[in-house]
Amino acid sequence: MTLASVDMRDNSANGASASPGRFGFRRSRNVGERLIETLLFTISMATVSITVGIIGLLLFESALFFEQVPLADFLTDTQWTIMFEEKHYGVLPLLAGTLVTSTVALLLAVPVGTGAAIYLSEFASHRVRETVKPMLELLAGIPTVVYGYFALLMVTPALQFFMPDLPGFNMLGPGLVIGIMIIPYITSVAEDAMRSVPMQMREGSYAMGATRLQTALRVVVPAATSGIVAAYILGISRAVGETMVVAVAAGQQPNFTWDPTEPGATITAFIVQVALGDLPHGSIEYQSIFAVGLVLVLMTLLFNVLGHLARTRFREAY
Repeated sequence: MTLASVDMRDNSANGASASPGRFGFRRSRNVGERLIETLLFTISMATVSITVGIIGLLLFESALFFEQVPLADFLTDTQWTIMFEEKHYGVLPLLAGTLVTSTVALLLAVPVGTGAAIYLSEFASHRVRETVKPMLELLAGIPTVVYGYFALLMVTPALQFFMPDLPGFNMLGPGLVIGIMIIPYITSVAEDAMRSVPMQMREGSYAMGATRLQTALRVVVPAATSGIVAAYILGISRAVGETMVVAVAAGQQPNFTWDPTEPGATITAFIVQVALGDLPHGSIEYQSIFAVGLVLVLMTLLFNVLGHLARTRFREAY
């Protein structure tokens, strides 16, 4: 027997002895990956189950409400007076208040947030960016009840200086404060979308003789439109779902008007107002909370669907 054959047998023996260890390691690794996959799947299904449970609860309680209130009256009546002796169950005043305050907020937040995102992404130095972004995040972390009293005690008196006939409770002041509140959300998401645009696109624009402003507005913004639209949808959802600002400073008076200088109530403010009262469980007043909550969920779903369609369209265009 030659020395080479002996070495080959030794190597084969060592390989045979090492194979079970390698197989055991692979088997344990596969088990660990399956456990992690199962855990992540369980977490995902828990999230879906919670969402389905919330929607199911809203549908169940809303069905009980609509057994006593016709759907046509709920959607067309212009009065919402469920706490009065003469009861009306028209959701239009609450819907109008929600849309008015959200529109005022977006008229402020969209241009300011987009402009801030363009500046931070394309013009600000690294030091300025690292200073401003934490400040924006701090602004987003302020409790909403503080924003509510800020609207009531500072913004509304400031508006009354220019508009003496403005009532103490109105939808304009809270709308502006909600706009200030959602600026950080729009700015942060839109700025991240702009910074994800490849640098080659900017360099190509500069090579064609475009200025930084022209590059930002005609190259970067169109290329990041999908992310910017997502930022707008996030801002809309945040404005529609805001509660404490309008509950404190808008007056909580359901008023079917599109004038932001008038007092009003939103869907979320009404839910807070009624949920904190002494209403018996199962009463029609109590079930009205779920009916208007279902309207709010459908509004948010509509905005998200429109945002998804807009993102898909712009993604295909660019």
